[in-house]
Amino acid sequence: MTLLIGSTTMGLILALLALGVYLSFRVFNFPDITADGSITFGASVTAILLVHHWSPWLATLVGFAAGTIAGTTTGVLHTKFKINGLLSGILVMTALYSVNLHVMGKSNVPLLSAATLASDAESLGTWLVGPRANIDVLGWELATRDAAILVLVLFVVALVAAVVFAFFRTNLGTAMRATGQNPQMSQALGVNVGNMTILGLALANGLVALSGALLAQYQGFADVQMGIGMVVWGLASVIIGEALVGTQQLGLVITGAVMGSVLFRLLVAGVLRAGLDPNDLKLLTAAFVFAALILPELLGRRARA
Repeated sequence: MTLLIGSTTMGLILALLALGVYLSFRVFNFPDITADGSITFGASVTAILLVHHWSPWLATLVGFAAGTIAGTTTGVLHTKFKINGLLSGILVMTALYSVNLHVMGKSNVPLLSAATLASDAESLGTWLVGPRANIDVLGWELATRDAAILVLVLFVVALVAAVVFAFFRTNLGTAMRATGQNPQMSQALGVNVGNMTILGLALANGLVALSGALLAQYQGFADVQMGIGMVVWGLASVIIGEALVGTQQLGLVITGAVMGSVLFRLLVAGVLRAGLDPNDLKLLTAAFVFAALILPELLGRRARA
């Protein structure tokens, strides 16, 4: 049961990453590799602030803001300096490696003695249910800490998803989606495509960094290597979500990204428990994304034949 709760919590945290990847890859059709650096940027900034006794909520918000700066930088390189979108993301991601080392001062920052959202959730859970180490939920014994953190993360993800949904229903959000789908038409209607792209990438990387901020507090540390391969992970979650709910309605797409992230994490946990070498995890993730990308086209060809 501990494995199930832990995997679900991790999947929910990485659902914010999936939402950011969805925004850049699907809404703007922008191959943004910045996410590999911005998730670590959000984690490192949050971690160093927590070590200096900042409020966990405030430190998390600053981590989100750090991600928006990274996304803005990528957008400026692409729109103002006319650098290829993929190359812009690679440049910022590469630079962020050194930036993260400077922010943390070393390659790893432990948070075991710092107050975090995870420790606050544990304290609140203990206050609500008493000093018991475990609680009974529908006949299952759950650790109070694990259950409290899961509820907190679920609340944060639901709140962020609701805010993203509400934003995309506004005039600005609608213009952003229209710019991604048809930039020529949007420009003809008076929309500044460059500024809209910068704003979209800033929001996308802010969500990615927010995921990193929560991930660091859940794991109890921030590490300079923690962002490697996260773009592929987020894309896999988006693909699973689209397969589950489709790509037509905005609310379903956002829900699907969250569901896809949780399901993908559960699948990975199940495969690891079955005996997969952890060293092969990134290879398995890449293979899954490859299969998910080509399978619809192969099935379509077979149906037309």
